[in-house]
Amino acid sequence: MHVRILGSAAGGGFPQWNCRCPTCEAARAGVRARPRTQSSLAIRGGEGPWFLVNASPDARQQLEALTNRDLAGVRVPPIAGVLLTDAEIDHTAGLLLLRESATPVRVYGEAGIERALRHGYPVLSILERYCGAEWQNLEPERATALAGSSLTVEPFDVGGDAPRYLDGSGVELRASGLVFRDRTGGGVVTYVPGLATLDDDVVTRFAGSDLVLVDGTFWRDDELARLGISARSARDMGHLPLSGPGGTLEALARLERPRKALVHINNTNPILLEDSPERAAVLRAGVEVAYDGLEVEL
Repeated sequence: MHVRILGSAAGGGFPQWNCRCPTCEAARAGVRARPRTQSSLAIRGGEGPWFLVNASPDARQQLEALTNRDLAGVRVPPIAGVLLTDAEIDHTAGLLLLRESATPVRVYGEAGIERALRHGYPVLSILERYCGAEWQNLEPERATALAGSSLTVEPFDVGGDAPRYLDGSGVELRASGLVFRDRTGGGVVTYVPGLATLDDDVVTRFAGSDLVLVDGTFWRDDELARLGISARSARDMGHLPLSGPGGTLEALARLERPRKALVHINNTNPILLEDSPERAAVLRAGVEVAYDGLEVEL
């Protein structure tokens, strides 16, 4: 199985266009921090094509970096489909950038995501008027084979709330983690860019993986409030903080088997500063800070 991190930042990217926090300023200055595009992953099995996991607003440049120059034909897509962990704008806006496709775009996700993308934020309906879209439903906690690939994918609940554009709609929607297994090579990759619930089931899935790519959005629960950006906490936004009792880093440090890396990192998170004490704490816990272009082969 081959994994490539296409984007490792949270929504807005890094640096964020309207933010002058210390981490964004360090990235602009080209010191202590590297720029990052918005959260997305590419994955393929020992047999078969690449699949895109979450279609970020930076999808064009991310897919350009992924394109296989050996593909035959004038307009041949480098991916066979898109898998979605949720219906957030920063994970789905990139679907609109695929409208030039010569064939319908195959999109995988749970039923609630499809409802959101047809009625709350009609990305699928728009895409159908261009190249077309083929929705492939994923059942919670049930493995589904990906077409033309040796991979299977299994979604599982990781908590959180519905996107803000669904406020007042009555729609209930929680985020999913995705477990990928390769039927030929036997590798297991768990991808969770949004983690609101860290219960025994989630920890067990992490422990049984070879590679865990997990939500590293915020270092502190009150990170945005400390900077005067927002009164909303990390948990209010559906993300467990990394630090403190019950934080994600504490749980990850106890896991021995998998390789562990943080993704979906917010522009305010001090772990983005390569010489920060927070980055050092992550590394001491045996966890990596993922970056755009990171490749792992299992």
